[in-house]
This record gives sequence, C-alpha cells and structure tokens, in this order.
Amino acid sequence: MEDDDRIPTELWIKAHIRRCIVDAIPAVVARKGSPQGGLVMLKLNQLDQGCRVLTQTRDVDGKQAWMAAKENALMPEADADAYIARAVKRDPDLWVIEIEDRAGRHPFEGKIL
Repeated sequence: MEDDDRIPTELWIKAHIRRCIVDAIPAVVARKGSPQGGLVMLKLNQLDQGCRVLTQTRDVDGKQAWMAAKENALMPEADADAYIARAVKRDPDLWVIEIEDRAGRHPFEGKIL
C-alpha cells in the first residue's frame, strides 16, 4: 500500500476510540495532530499504578508497532506528561490518546518493540 492509500490518522483514531467505547475503556483524544498523517502516542493511564507511554512506529516488516518509553516501565503521571510534552515539541503533528484502564488494555493493534 502506498502512503497515499493509508487511512487518514483522524479517521483511524476515531475508529479506535469507538472500539474503546464498545469495550468500556475510557479514552480521549488529549491532543489532535495532523488529520492526514500525524503519528500517534498512547498514554496508558493505569490509575494508581502509574502510566505507560507508547509511540506509534513500524517494525522491520513495515507492520504497525509501538515503541515503549522508559523500557515500558510504569511512571508517575507527571513524568508521562513531561515525556509527551517533549515529544510534541519535536513533532507538532503528533496525536495523543489517553486511555484509562488499570490493566493497561487498549484496542490499538501492533506489538510493543
């Protein structure tokens, strides 16, 4: 599939937010990026346990994957927010989705690298 054939980021996110609703997982678009091609960052808020941050990427085969911040370790919410703020400074087209789930569940496909 060529870059021009990819689903716009905004539409892709809307579909996943609806999936969260179906699965009873609270999720919000915390920051809107480029409607057509912005990358996505997930803030997985596991409430009193802390947060994980995942950044959209591709694996060596070109398939959807996620790069975990801080070796996928839980971090305080303030640290997660600071990490996200730095990423937004580098990439103003970045989308940020916050999902609240104690188990860290989310409907976004792709393995964690």
